[in-house]
Amino acid sequence: MVTISEETEQIERQILSPNATLASETKGRERSEDRDPIRTEFQRDRDRIVHCKAFRRLKHKTQVFLAPVGDHYRVRLTHTLEVAQVARTIARALRLNEDLTEAVALGHDLGHTPFGHIGEGILSKELGRKFKHAEQSLRVVEVLEYGGRGLNLTWETRDGILNHTWSQPEPATLEAKVVRFADRIAYLNHDLDDGVRAGVIGWDDVPDEINRRLGRKHSERIATLVQGVIDASRGENRVEMTPEVLAAMDTLRKFLFERVYLTPLLGDDRERAERIIRELFVHYTARPGDLPEEFARIPGDVPTRVSDFIAGMTDGYAIRTHAALTGAAAAPAWDESKDVD
Repeated sequence: MVTISEETEQIERQILSPNATLASETKGRERSEDRDPIRTEFQRDRDRIVHCKAFRRLKHKTQVFLAPVGDHYRVRLTHTLEVAQVARTIARALRLNEDLTEAVALGHDLGHTPFGHIGEGILSKELGRKFKHAEQSLRVVEVLEYGGRGLNLTWETRDGILNHTWSQPEPATLEAKVVRFADRIAYLNHDLDDGVRAGVIGWDDVPDEINRRLGRKHSERIATLVQGVIDASRGENRVEMTPEVLAAMDTLRKFLFERVYLTPLLGDDRERAERIIRELFVHYTARPGDLPEEFARIPGDVPTRVSDFIAGMTDGYAIRTHAALTGAAAAPAWDESKDVD
C-alpha cells in the first residue's frame, strides 16, 4: 500500500518545477532512519526545527532593539516567521519545494546570539576568530540539540541553513536561495518599521527613491520586492531579483545601516550588551567548571563550548546570569524613552 508520504512525493514530481528539489531525491541524513509514513523528509526537517529548544528561545532574542518594552517590536522569532512566510510565497510562485524552503527559513537563525549582531561581534573578538551565526545555526542542528546528537536533518536543509547569508557561498538549492532573498526582504522592512516605532527615524526620513520604487507602505514594499524576485526567476534555473528592484533594496539597506543599525542613539544600550557578553565569556573561559553539565560533554575546546553556551542564551537569561555572577542590577537600565508604543 502506498503511504501518504509516497503520495506526496508523487504529487511533487507532477506539479513542481523541473528545477525544484524533490524530497524523494534528497541526499539524505548523516544517520539513516526509517521512512515516515506521513511526512516527506523535508517535512520532517521542518517539524524537528519547530519542536527544538533553540527555536523556542528565539522569542526572547533581540532582532535590533534591545529589551524593548513595547509589544510590537520584532524579535528573532517573529523575524523567522516573517522570513518563512515571504519565502513560501516566492517558492510557491516559482513552483519550488515549499517544505524545504520552510525548513531552511525556520532554521536559519537558530545560532544567533543574545542582543543580535552585537553578541556576534563580541564573541568574534573574544574567540579571536569570526563567529558567524549561520555556522552556529548549523552547529545547533548538527551537534547542540538533543545533548550532542543534533536533529539529524537532511543535507539540503543543513546546506541552506549554513549558506543563508550573503557572505557565505551560494547554497546548492533554489529553495535555499529563495530564503536568502526572503531574509533580506523581511528584515529590511520590519527593521524600518521598528526604527520608526522606536523614534530613531521618521517616515519623512525615508529617501524618496525608496518610496518611489518600492512603495510607501510596509505591504507595498514587500510586494514589490517579492515580485522582483519572481519576475527575475520564474521559469529559470536561478533565483535573482530584477536590477531596478535590487538597486532600491540596496538603497534601503544602506539607509538602515546609516540611520538605524549604527546610530549613536543606541550607543548606551549597545555598550551594556557588549559588556554583558564580554564578561560572561571571560568568566566561563576562566572557570569552565561553572558551565552547565550538558556543555561539558559537547565536543570542542573551552572557548568553543563557552561560545556555544553564551550564543544559546536569550537576552533575559544573559542579563540574569551576568547579574548573578557580577552582582550587577538584574534589571537593565535600557532607555525606555525610545519606546513609543
